[in-house]
Amino acid sequence: MAPAETVLTQGAGLKKPEDLTLLHEVAEATAGVSHLEMCIQCGTCGGSCPSAADMDHTPRMLFALLRAGLREEVLRSNTPWICVSCYHCVVRCPQEVHIADVMYTLKSMAIKAKLYRDETAPDFSASFVDFVENYGRSFELGLATRFYLKHAPLRLPGMSGMGIGMLTRKRMNMTPTKIKGLDQLKSILNKAKTLELSS
Repeated sequence: MAPAETVLTQGAGLKKPEDLTLLHEVAEATAGVSHLEMCIQCGTCGGSCPSAADMDHTPRMLFALLRAGLREEVLRSNTPWICVSCYHCVVRCPQEVHIADVMYTLKSMAIKAKLYRDETAPDFSASFVDFVENYGRSFELGLATRFYLKHAPLRLPGMSGMGIGMLTRKRMNMTPTKIKGLDQLKSILNKAKTLELSS
């Protein structure tokens, strides 16, 4: 087979070079070795995914769009946001593509490019990261309150019973608690941000 950059695609009797720029960009931005270019379009990932029915593109289809260089369609897809990171797809992939890690990369790229259909998931993600950066862990009450006040305030009263039950059973805290060694975690996160900016 020809090198990836010179693979030819056919359509309506025409041959043209396949643009793998986006595929390589995503593969390089993904932590570790993604094996993204090894995808053989078998569909095992979509068949293994408990959330596939709610995705506008299965992972296999999304990777085909990556190969086609359709940046906006890929980054506007709801697929990365619907992924629950269960890793069923990764475990079953015959090519060992790190699909869930690629989904994290695509979410990050969509946020940076502001290419997403609904701001609900990016906002939730940003709130979660904010709590981790400030306390070293998630703060469920703060996360839920911030999310519902912004995106579904009318649902808050109906959830109060469950919230009170969780608080009285000590399944949730009223105030956030910091982890030990928070300064070390912040140093690691700052170093990671510096490395990301320099790459």
